[in-house]
Amino acid sequence: MAALGAPLPLRAQQLRPGVDYVVLKSELPVETPGKIEVIEFFWYGCPHCYTLEPLIETWVRKLPPDAQFRRVPAVFNDRWARDAAIYYAFEALGVLDRVHRPLFDAIHRDGLRTDSGPALGQWLQKQGVDTKKFDEVARSFGVQSKVRRAAQLSVAFRIDGTPAMAVHGRFTVGAEQSRDQGVMLGTVDHLIGLVRKTVPLK
Repeated sequence: MAALGAPLPLRAQQLRPGVDYVVLKSELPVETPGKIEVIEFFWYGCPHCYTLEPLIETWVRKLPPDAQFRRVPAVFNDRWARDAAIYYAFEALGVLDRVHRPLFDAIHRDGLRTDSGPALGQWLQKQGVDTKKFDEVARSFGVQSKVRRAAQLSVAFRIDGTPAMAVHGRFTVGAEQSRDQGVMLGTVDHLIGLVRKTVPLK
């Protein structure tokens, strides 16, 4: 998927359900009542997620007040589950904002393999993260419960690749619908507006 710039403004009549985005057959619950929930499904090893990340960072800052963004690490197999545990361990340790983007850089720019314990440990030490504490938290019940929940959400939203976006438990947009990442985020903007017009927020 190409990353060509900022979200592109789209006309509603240009967007076709089943072509430009997917309408889920069954509406899924949201975690933040009163907000339009937007989820990015990602994987640290995904090169398209890496190129999307700077666009996401800028785009999130411009989201309307009634929209709530969160990331969910997609989980399809054990390797992806390990990376999801890394994400949730960062979150639990309170270092996510500091090391999320640098980990992407280390993987895609410097060749770090997150499935190599020694290599990951050395990288964590350079970031000032206690490796013993990190390992304990990554294996903890709380983190592993979140990993299992991420796997369940990946299935429930019918995610089959990353990056993918989901809007308010009703719509998804993936690489199949948007070959350009600016168009992808523009489509999400449109779907946020569609939810605002058609779904009463409780």
